[in-house]
Amino acid sequence: MQGDTEQLMLLTAPHLMTPHAFSTRAGGISAGPYGSVGPYGAETGGGLNLDDREDNAEVVAENRRRLAAALDFGPADFARLDQVHGTEVVTVTGPGVWTGDGLVTATPGVLLAIGTADCYPLLLEDAQAGVIGAAHAGWKGTLGRIAEKTVQAMCELGAQTGRIRAAVGPGICGERYGVGAEVAEKFTQAGLGDFVLIRGEQPHLDLAGANRAVLLSAGLSEDNIWLSGRCSTEPEFYSYRRDAGKTGRMWAVIGLKTGGQA
Repeated sequence: MQGDTEQLMLLTAPHLMTPHAFSTRAGGISAGPYGSVGPYGAETGGGLNLDDREDNAEVVAENRRRLAAALDFGPADFARLDQVHGTEVVTVTGPGVWTGDGLVTATPGVLLAIGTADCYPLLLEDAQAGVIGAAHAGWKGTLGRIAEKTVQAMCELGAQTGRIRAAVGPGICGERYGVGAEVAEKFTQAGLGDFVLIRGEQPHLDLAGANRAVLLSAGLSEDNIWLSGRCSTEPEFYSYRRDAGKTGRMWAVIGLKTGGQA
C-alpha cells in the first residue's frame, strides 16, 4: 500500500480479495477545512479530499491520482456517481459519472468509487465470478435497502449471494447520529426497529447494523460481512455533521484488475 504521510491513508477489509480501499483524511495535499488533522484536532494540511465542488479542482485531481495509484489504477479509471440519496444501482462497463447510489461491474480496469462524509460506503465482491459492487447508504438508502439492490444487480451479472463478500466502511456511529422521531418510525415500520437507539429523549440510528441486517436478508453469509467499526466523526475522517457542512469527502473504491489478476 502506497502512502504519502505517516498517518494512515487507506483502510482495507481483511476478507476482500479484490483491490479496494476506504480513504481517510490523510495522504493528499488539500488544506484548510479539507486538510488532515493532528492528534489534537489541529489542521495540518495534507488532506486527501476527493470532492472538487468546493476544494481546488487541481488539488483534488492530485488526491484522486494518489488514491488510484495506491491500487495500481490510473486517474481516468474511476466510475463514480452523482449521489442523490436514492436506491438506483447502475451497471457500468467503463469509467464515467452517473446519477444514482450504487454501481456494479464485471469489467476489469474500472475502479468503482463512492463518496461519503457520514453516510456509509459499502463495497462488495464475488471474486469467483469477477463481479463487484459499491453503494452509498445514508438513512434514506439504508431504509430503501440499497445494499440488497446492489446484491441483486451483481447477481444479474453472474454473482451468487452465497459467494458475495461485503464490507461496510466508516460512517457516523449510532451514538453520534441523532434523528427525528419520524425517521425513527420509518425504520421501525420497515422492520429495522432494532437499529433505532434511544439516547436521552432523541432517537439515534445504527446504520452500520441496519445495513448488515439488510445484507443478511439479501442472502449473504454472516461470515462474509465485515464492519469497520469506525465512526466518521473521529478526527481521521471527514464528517459533514461534525464540521457543519464545511468538509471534504472520503471515497470507498473497488476495482477488478485486468488480465484476471485479483
